[in-house]
Amino acid sequence: MTVGKVAVVGTGTWGTASCCLVAPHADEVCLWARRESVALGINRDHRNPSHLPGLQLPRNVHATSSLSDALGDATDVIVAVPSAFVRATLTNAAPFLSSDVPILVLTKGMERGTGLLMADLVADVVGNVRRVAALSGPNHAEEVAEGKVSAAVIASPSPDVAEHFQSLIVSEAFRAYASDDLVGVEVCGASKNVVAIAAGIAVGLGAGDNTLAALMTRGLAEMGRLSAARGGDPLTCMGLAGMGDLVVTCTSRHSRNRSFGEAFARGESLASYEERTGMVVEGAQAALSVWEMAHALNVEAPITDAVHDLLYEGASLTDAIDSLLTRTPHVEFYGMV
Repeated sequence: MTVGKVAVVGTGTWGTASCCLVAPHADEVCLWARRESVALGINRDHRNPSHLPGLQLPRNVHATSSLSDALGDATDVIVAVPSAFVRATLTNAAPFLSSDVPILVLTKGMERGTGLLMADLVADVVGNVRRVAALSGPNHAEEVAEGKVSAAVIASPSPDVAEHFQSLIVSEAFRAYASDDLVGVEVCGASKNVVAIAAGIAVGLGAGDNTLAALMTRGLAEMGRLSAARGGDPLTCMGLAGMGDLVVTCTSRHSRNRSFGEAFARGESLASYEERTGMVVEGAQAALSVWEMAHALNVEAPITDAVHDLLYEGASLTDAIDSLLTRTPHVEFYGMV
């Protein structure tokens, strides 16, 4: 399949890496950069000076800092900005979007206050949720950019839209599977980042393999309860968007959520980590929004509670650990029906 012009909104690691996936299937790929200097650097050197600078971008990729230029005549749109900026960015982009252009959301998270998942947030701003899809899975942008074998799930309420984006990004090295469980895929994408922070803290405190495995699997059960309460299919949590993404986010050296957790255990603050690395820790934002959702739906989410209290309530590491280890164990998969 070949389309005309794909607009990629956001020049972070995922936005940049996604160009390599869609460029072989598009006549033109236009990256929207918030900063003019980034757009100029991409157009001059065919590399992103801020993210994945070693990646040589395909020849049919160019950049602009103008939303109207990026979105004008676009046949497809990919959203890849941090979750905290999705509403503002899409509000500015809306006047330049046609009413039926399909939109693929790479951002994972949940809006604080409204509880909207990212695809619903996009639809809330630009309308027509049936044209929106979300991609999730065990994919670090660094490895996708290097062409290493990866897999993801694309979820949409419209099977045609999911299949369309499958065709747009699939390759021998990038396997894309379709799903109609948009809620489950997105709940997994938001909540797994919180568990990854907890995993990083555990590793930073010297925890062993047994502890990390227990934390990940209990985190998966927490994700399943949250998904079920929100109307998603708990089985989705056993797939690429759930277990797959949880494994890579909790164990990989590329994971900013895990590495932030390790740094936090050593005494570094969130603000210091984000300033030092130049990257947004999505799990920190999710620790607020997922915590709000869990309490609103009356879902037990002890790992989310612990991370939230550490980051925003001044809890000590000892208090957070005690809150998890003094709980009375339930049956293993309670709360998923």
